[in-house]
Amino acid sequence: MSMEISRMKIATYQKPKKGNYYCGDSYYYKETDKSFVCAIADGLGSGELAKESSQAVMDMIEDYPDLPIEGLIKKCNEALMSKRGVVLGILKIDYPSETYSYSSIGNIGIMTVTSEGQKKRNIPLAGYLTGYPKKMRVVHGKLERGLVFIMFSDGVNERQLSSKLFHDFDVNRIIKQYEIENGDTRDDDTTLIAMKYE
Repeated sequence: MSMEISRMKIATYQKPKKGNYYCGDSYYYKETDKSFVCAIADGLGSGELAKESSQAVMDMIEDYPDLPIEGLIKKCNEALMSKRGVVLGILKIDYPSETYSYSSIGNIGIMTVTSEGQKKRNIPLAGYLTGYPKKMRVVHGKLERGLVFIMFSDGVNERQLSSKLFHDFDVNRIIKQYEIENGDTRDDDTTLIAMKYE
């Protein structure tokens, strides 16, 4: 599925673990005239209970998209009381200041790829959200035209994101190429989101 919005071009891929009906991953994104937010949560385990937890976190982000990342993570923790935990990645872009920030707890991967082809991979904090306060780290950067953001759950092995996926910086082709190369080898729930600032 792909969707073009005013400043970000986005393409997504999501499939449940082989043999499962429910995907334990959930994602959400929203753009306003001033900002953009995108998040992926992966519920611990798989199946319906994992989906329930990851969706509860996305619902909270949908309700409070204007909060800074630290505030969003606190709200996500509130949503997880008496539920399974999740791992979580959040990307926020502020258009007026031309900056971005992101945070990742657990094994949600976030990469940036510049228009010159320089790749940078975020090192997430270990652990997961369980409804209790969690240490967090937020990375900040300067937004530039042509910058590509890749977010993915642990169903995507980073080695599968081969350099040839990024040779033309087209988000639809990144997703399509990934699906061609890896579509039938799902040992876990899989979510991959490619975004480009235009």
